[in-house]
Amino acid sequence: MKRFFTISGVLLLLLFSYDATFAQNVTVKGKVTDAATGEALIGVSVQVSGTITGAQTDVNGSYTISAAKTATLTFTYIGYTSLSVPVNGQTTLNVLLKPQANELAQVVVVGYGTQRKLDVTGSVASVKGTEISKQASVNPISGLQGKVAGVQITNSGSPGASPTISIRGLGTVFGNVSPLYVVDGVWYDDISFLNPQDIENISILKDASSSAIFGVRAANGVVLVTTKRGSKGKPVINYNGYAGWQSVTNQVKMANATEYATAINELYAYNNVSPVLFSDPASYGKGTDWYGQILRNAFVTNHELSLSGGTEKVTYNLSFGYLDQDGLAKTNNYKRYTLHLSNDFKPVKDLKFGYTLSGLSGKSADVNGGIFHQLFGVAPTLPVYYKDGAYGDPNDYHTGDGNNYNPQATLDFFNQKSRNMRLTYNAYGEVSFLKNFKFKSSFGGDIGQAEVRGYTPVYAATFAQKSLVSNLDVNHSETRNWIWENTLTYDVKIKDHKITALLGYSAQNYRTKQLDAHAQNVPYVSSGSLRSSFPDTAKVTYYPTPGSQVFTRALSQFARVNYSFKDKYLLNASIRRDGASQFYGDHTYGYFPSVGGGWVITNEGFMKDQKVFNNLKLRASWGKQGNSGVPINPSILTVSADPYLTAVFGNPQTTYPGASVNTIVPPTVFWEKTESTDFGIEGSVLDSRLSFEADYYDRQTKDAIYPLPVLASLGTGGGNVLGNQATIQNRGFEVLLSWKDQATKDFYYSISANLGINNNKVLKVLSGNIPIYQGGNGIANGQLATRTVVGQPIGEFYGYQVTGIFQTPEQVAASKQTGAKPGDFIYQDTNNDGVIDSKDRVSLGSPMPKYNYGINTSFTYKNFDLALDFQGTADVSVYNANIAYRFGNENFTKDFFDHRWHGPGTSNTYPSVNVGSTDNAKPNSFYVESGAYFRLRNAQLGYTLPGSILSKWKIQKVRLFANAQNALNFFGYKGFSPEVGGSVGNMGIDANVYPLYATYNFGVNVTF
Repeated sequence: MKRFFTISGVLLLLLFSYDATFAQNVTVKGKVTDAATGEALIGVSVQVSGTITGAQTDVNGSYTISAAKTATLTFTYIGYTSLSVPVNGQTTLNVLLKPQANELAQVVVVGYGTQRKLDVTGSVASVKGTEISKQASVNPISGLQGKVAGVQITNSGSPGASPTISIRGLGTVFGNVSPLYVVDGVWYDDISFLNPQDIENISILKDASSSAIFGVRAANGVVLVTTKRGSKGKPVINYNGYAGWQSVTNQVKMANATEYATAINELYAYNNVSPVLFSDPASYGKGTDWYGQILRNAFVTNHELSLSGGTEKVTYNLSFGYLDQDGLAKTNNYKRYTLHLSNDFKPVKDLKFGYTLSGLSGKSADVNGGIFHQLFGVAPTLPVYYKDGAYGDPNDYHTGDGNNYNPQATLDFFNQKSRNMRLTYNAYGEVSFLKNFKFKSSFGGDIGQAEVRGYTPVYAATFAQKSLVSNLDVNHSETRNWIWENTLTYDVKIKDHKITALLGYSAQNYRTKQLDAHAQNVPYVSSGSLRSSFPDTAKVTYYPTPGSQVFTRALSQFARVNYSFKDKYLLNASIRRDGASQFYGDHTYGYFPSVGGGWVITNEGFMKDQKVFNNLKLRASWGKQGNSGVPINPSILTVSADPYLTAVFGNPQTTYPGASVNTIVPPTVFWEKTESTDFGIEGSVLDSRLSFEADYYDRQTKDAIYPLPVLASLGTGGGNVLGNQATIQNRGFEVLLSWKDQATKDFYYSISANLGINNNKVLKVLSGNIPIYQGGNGIANGQLATRTVVGQPIGEFYGYQVTGIFQTPEQVAASKQTGAKPGDFIYQDTNNDGVIDSKDRVSLGSPMPKYNYGINTSFTYKNFDLALDFQGTADVSVYNANIAYRFGNENFTKDFFDHRWHGPGTSNTYPSVNVGSTDNAKPNSFYVESGAYFRLRNAQLGYTLPGSILSKWKIQKVRLFANAQNALNFFGYKGFSPEVGGSVGNMGIDANVYPLYATYNFGVNVTF
């Protein structure tokens, strides 16, 4: 019994001792942020010094750890200076980490892995997801605008539409111009399915050394996207949401009803049409403001809710997003639902596996594609409705076929719905063995389905706007893609030598199917009854969809070696062998090598005592990439059965249909190859507060597809066929400057500026100086406004040089344009042959900007933060096709009306109102305007509530913000916006006047 009490006493003493010790521990919470930018740092290691107790910061930079009151916490993060902070009994410790003096120690995402920035020998730009999510862009690519040198992004105003992106210029005329998108290891053609809030990081691979590992799809650059994943720690709930509106900015002012009537009367007089249309123009007053009638302040709201956390063996991240965006035109709306789920498992030390799922469901109420051109051309003399409620009918005003429409009726009777469903997935497994080896296998893909359903009822709105039968049109498309990749990595460091070797194998499958159908006399019961199925009684017509049924496969092998000696001398070499099923024979496989080298000068012994550079590095690279997105099967011989080939034989005579081979095809068309060279320098000075990076590149697309001339005497239906025969060059400079500093204890700021300069040129064409004429979009009389030819950029504007305006009949009679009238353009006789004809056309400018630039700033003062992003382009042209895009009595802009020629001496720069469907409408220098602009791309002001207040509510963070996008725009272009996209050969032609809009919203970020 005595022994029992003795043992019990000892145990009780130990228990009290343990409790006393435990009682000395406190739970410490806090947040770790970047000292220069104020941004939360994710995955920072928090360690209780001298123990094995540790934690990591979550997606908001927050951490929780138990430590003794007298303990010291050590914070470490790659690329930042480690920091030790005494607890001193505190329960809240917010920490600011400063970037390391040697920024080259930071880690960047590259193809098939990560590298220290020090080891990168190519041109790689990295943008954090936090920078993208701060903007009001619904597509993550839009959020990159102005942030990366050498990257041009052109946005569309249509809700849900994806922007176009060009990396270091345009290298093809007929091939795919988009970069390759790689999301968590899976290849895609776009990333519209991603919610910007789900993105952790985006890396832009711009040169061959960094992107050639992706071979046949890397010719236009590569965009690597890493999505958010879970991290060790307790569950963290985040809510991010905003609501606001979009409104038209820089709206073009149109002529009012009185001015319009005056101009149309002048037009009738110039063309000797009697009597004039409007007997008393002043009686119409201002008339109808059609832009005010159809456009609106469009509501937009976006919400995202996420849950993340995990343990040592399992981490998770789940998010749900909802977007509701109205279009500028009434009835136009887009809704998007996104889901993102990722899990990572680490059951044992050397084994890891996981998966990622992303889902998208989008639907839209579409608007007629020509509504904005209608608003531009509709007569302001036309009322929206008559007093009896009927639509105002242009036919009652005899305004002609060119604007024989009432935009309100167009809007009311256009019934088109679009749906898009998409599931993207990826699963991986990774095992480490034999100390230095790592094998990874991943399988991912894309399952998509889209449907566009358009219904036209029986109606009669105006004389021209009516339908005697109902029509249902359905376009249904499906996508089924997958990619399976396996890589083996060997990573070893032997004394001063560091080697990382990679071997890989990839298999891909790409399939798309499309169905187009039309039926008449389909009854309208409800919107839900109009699906891809048709009533049994309907007569359905199915249309052939050549080029839309695609099934291709690819097999690839690739290898890469990275070598560094004493972190001073760097070497990177890679090669990829791609085989694609759309090619055959000797061109089935392509080989894409690259090599890059670097010299870290500041790691040399002779640089130890210098005080100027914190780091300095030179690099150079060369490599080849491919573009397999070229026209498929252009080498297949086709047969035409036109009516003129009908033959008549016999007695009595009988007709027999005939056919002819009237095309000549090349033996094969294979992928285009891009060969590029890059020289770069990067470094930092002034205690790493000022960092810089500069690149010179020369990128040439060889074997580019270009027309081959064919003699008409051979009986062909066209004058050329496609073949690989051209060389296209993009050459330029890129500069990035960044300044980060802590001015006072509470004030941090950063300023960065980037500039990209690109010169595009067709260097040579094997068949000679043969031009490609394109650019007919919106050009009257079938004129073509662009040309691609040797020695000039792709798709340059091409036409007549205007030297003035004819003032009198005598001036016309004495000129070389004897068929002209006073008020017409005077064209220059550039070849001095005494005749004004097509030989006098000259280069008028390029739609591809020579200069792209951006300025990005961030300021943090105590709990306030401010971000200002500016962006612009220079030395670029836009073709304002709207002025001459006329087929009748369309309206004029107020600028044109005020400056028009309407009598001798009234103008020597603007023509008369007789500008459409005449020689005045021919492509000329008057329509080519500067497309340069400078804008406040994004401005956001935020305030984070103090932690002392939130701790009472068990909330980690609440941040309120106000945001404005495109609020300030400066440009000289006379249209709505100089940011005009378009396909190759039609770029920069403004013929649909989609207005530029600004977005204003207010939002909140909450973390539980």
